[in-house]
Amino acid sequence: MEEEPTFCTNCSVQETSIASINRSRGNPFYNIFLLEGSGTVTVDFTDYAYQGKIVLFSTPFQHIDFKDDPSLSVRRLQFHGDFYCIEYHKKEVACNGLLFNNIYLQPFIQLSDQDFQELHHLSSRLSEELSFTDTFSDAVARAYLQLILAVSSKIKTGSLQSADFESGRHPISRFKPLLETHFREERQPSFYADQLGISTNALSKKCREYFHRSPSELIVERVILEAKKLVHLTYHSMKEIAAELNFADENYFSRYFKKHTGVSPTTFRETVGISVVADLSR
Repeated sequence: MEEEPTFCTNCSVQETSIASINRSRGNPFYNIFLLEGSGTVTVDFTDYAYQGKIVLFSTPFQHIDFKDDPSLSVRRLQFHGDFYCIEYHKKEVACNGLLFNNIYLQPFIQLSDQDFQELHHLSSRLSEELSFTDTFSDAVARAYLQLILAVSSKIKTGSLQSADFESGRHPISRFKPLLETHFREERQPSFYADQLGISTNALSKKCREYFHRSPSELIVERVILEAKKLVHLTYHSMKEIAAELNFADENYFSRYFKKHTGVSPTTFRETVGISVVADLSR
């Protein structure tokens, strides 16, 4: 029987369906979806085609919409930052910026039969530990989650080693460092096209070819990613965050954030929480 997710639980593993996932638009959890099938998944309004066995990763309040057989079975592992903080554990598991919070890479990994079975097994063991209530089981459950993230990071890193973009040989490879340097101040595609010495249309064509979305969409995603980090990883006020991201005022920042995430930055902080990393920077 299909289980509906319980958002008050800090970590859970459910056998669910694509229809159920599509109904639960936006939640304060990190999600890992393990499935086999073929179709298209929309992540933050960008379409990605997939086929075969995959594992897909999403961050709090990302929009996920599978365009596939609604009855297709999916194993969903979800965890809150209070249960496992990917920023705090970045030395043990380099998943932040690889599996999660990377606007430049596709959000899923193609899996071999062996990799699929391994992740399925590890998530089953995690689910077993979550059924107990003692302190040791809680620690073991975190260890299984960390292992799932480590295995996934290893698989994804291996898949990127031969990519032209990662080695800097792809013609649009210079766009990424430019965006990382200037996204706080420059939000017009024409600026980046000028820096690259190409037309805005040419930049748009190359971005859609490689990133599957327009320069404007990438700029928005980068601004929102930084906004989420500042809301989640610092104690800065919304006014301070708005200023850091060069918004005219706090209200404009709040409207921009809600337009692209579905929730206000205040609601995001209240539900996702402030990371323990924020305490380390005090």
